[in-house]
Formats: sequence, C-alpha cells, structure tokens
Amino acid sequence: MNILYNLVQGTVEWHAHRKQYFNASETPAVMGVSPWQTPYELWLVKTGRKVTESNLAMQHGTALEPAARAAFEATTGLIMQPQLVVDGQYSASLDGTTLNGTTLVEIKCPYKGQASALWQTVSTGTIPEHYRWQVQHQLMVSKAKLAYLWVFDGSAGTQLTIEPDEASFLQIRQAWEAFNHYLVTDVPPPLSEQDIKNRTDETWQEAAEHYRALKSAVDDAQIKADAAKAELIALATHTKESGFGVSVTRFWKRGNVDYKKVPELQECNLSLYRGATREEVRITIG
Repeated sequence: MNILYNLVQGTVEWHAHRKQYFNASETPAVMGVSPWQTPYELWLVKTGRKVTESNLAMQHGTALEPAARAAFEATTGLIMQPQLVVDGQYSASLDGTTLNGTTLVEIKCPYKGQASALWQTVSTGTIPEHYRWQVQHQLMVSKAKLAYLWVFDGSAGTQLTIEPDEASFLQIRQAWEAFNHYLVTDVPPPLSEQDIKNRTDETWQEAAEHYRALKSAVDDAQIKADAAKAELIALATHTKESGFGVSVTRFWKRGNVDYKKVPELQECNLSLYRGATREEVRITIG
C-alpha cells in the first residue's frame, strides 16, 4: 500500500526523507546506467560521506518545472499535482500525478532545450535507458497505470508514454537489494570505468614522473638493503651480536591465531566488533 507525503521537493524535510528510502532518481545509478552517478558515488551519498551539490542544469530544471507542468496540463487536459509517494522501502518524488493517481508525469527541462540530445531522442519516440528505469520505479511505487515523460524547452514540449512493466519492477528490486548490502555492511561497491578520471595535464605528469623516479630509487635501495641484511644474518652465529652500530638478535615469536579455526567463534558475528570503514589511499605504478 503506497503512502502519500506532502513534502516540497528540495526542502530540508524532503532531503531528510530521501536518506531513509530507495528513491526513483537513484535507481539509474543502482542499475549502473546513470550518466551522472556511479554506484560508488551513490554509496558515498547514501552513507553520508558526500553531499549532492546542485548544478546549473539542475537549477534550470527546478526553475522551469512549474511552467513545464502548466504546459503539460494545457497540452493533455490533465490536471497534475506534485506528490511524494512511498511503498515500503521505496520512494518516488512525482513531478505530477492526477487526483485519482492513475497517471503521472516526469518532467525534464534540458538546458539546451530542443538542441539537447534528450529532446532529439524523445522526439524520435525513444526513452533514454536511465530515464526509463527512473519512470518504471515511479510506476512501481505509485501503482499508476500510465506515465508521461515530458521534455520542455521553456515554451514547447515533446512527450512519450510509458506503461508499467512487471519485469522491470523485479529487476529494480533485485538491484536495490544487492546495493543495500553495501549500505548495511558499510562496504563500498566496486569502482567502475566511469569512476576513473584519466589525467593528461602537465601538473599531474610532473608529479607522477617525480614519484616514479623516487619510488624506483627507494625500491633499488630496498633490494640492496635486503641483500646487506641477509649478509649480516649469515655472519651472525650467536643469539645476539653487535658491532659498528648494528645488532643482530635471534628470538622466538609466537604464531598468529587463526580465528577461522576457533570453534567458539564459528557462530559469532565478528563484523559486530569491526571498526568503522575508513578511506585509505593506494598509489600504484603501471
């Protein structure tokens, strides 16, 4: 059973609500098809490690939305009102829905208007994959029978109709269940190619070459140090020998405990005693 909330999109209360649910606008990222956000970046947001910042395109769309909704109503004869809908863990902020809840509209106001790739794509009767998943999520949560994707340029619009697809609903739930594992365990999802930024600027080149040169020198010195260490150990025949500022000491150390073999720990959830996930930095050459 879906629940309706009267929260205005963009308000503090609306953002607080979104933190608790699986939201329609996040589903493209969960499905791995969002042009703007990867599963890893969404994980950062959902775990409070990163704040989603508004950009010019988002501000442009928010400012035009009321006019876009009015234009859609004039074109279709439907009266639409914004609505926030929840069904279990799933939430959807609807740009507009009819009073009886059977029809909804998702509004897009691309910055470039009719020159945008979105307008051109929708005009040919095709819905971009990331928006298809967003709208299917909305249909799943709202139980609406029909959805419109309305693309508005500030004066005119073009539209597509989307019907509910049960197979898509199942895929959305499966994807969110898999993603939720990363949230519950506080372990990030694997990085994708989209998470990798290739640097070709001169500043990065200088820093990278400086590091590689120093790392090569350190590695070469370590090889020589290991050889010298082995030579000292081979020369030492007593428990401890010292001379010229260097000592070689032989001692006994107890072995490490293999906790996986401790019977009393077999039924123990060791994750309850694990520290918080922390960010570390690793540099690799190659």
